[in-house]
Amino acid sequence: MELSSPRFKSLAVTAGLSFWFFIITNLTGYFSLLTIVLFVIILGSITQVFAKKLSKVLNVFAIYNTKIFLGITFVLVFSIYGILFKILKIDLLRLKNKSDSYWLEIETSNNPRKQY
Repeated sequence: MELSSPRFKSLAVTAGLSFWFFIITNLTGYFSLLTIVLFVIILGSITQVFAKKLSKVLNVFAIYNTKIFLGITFVLVFSIYGILFKILKIDLLRLKNKSDSYWLEIETSNNPRKQY
């Protein structure tokens, strides 16, 4: 983001704040299409007008917004994988031989060259 133009930074920050505004208003039950359109128009115009003066602030906000968003996404993806593996009874570490597991038995051989 440091090499991006101030106008692009203002668009990125407007998109990030609009995303969080959508999530917060939706969770609280106050979401309406009119409020988000007004929020985007007002915030976008303010950040575009003052883009040169707010360039460093926009850069810092964009970096922290990205870290928070990617952190939440990372946690959610691993949580979903954990839940799915628990539901499907997949044992990634193969610690226990279970009859209700989906893992196939692997034949053991003394000759390592004949592994298929």
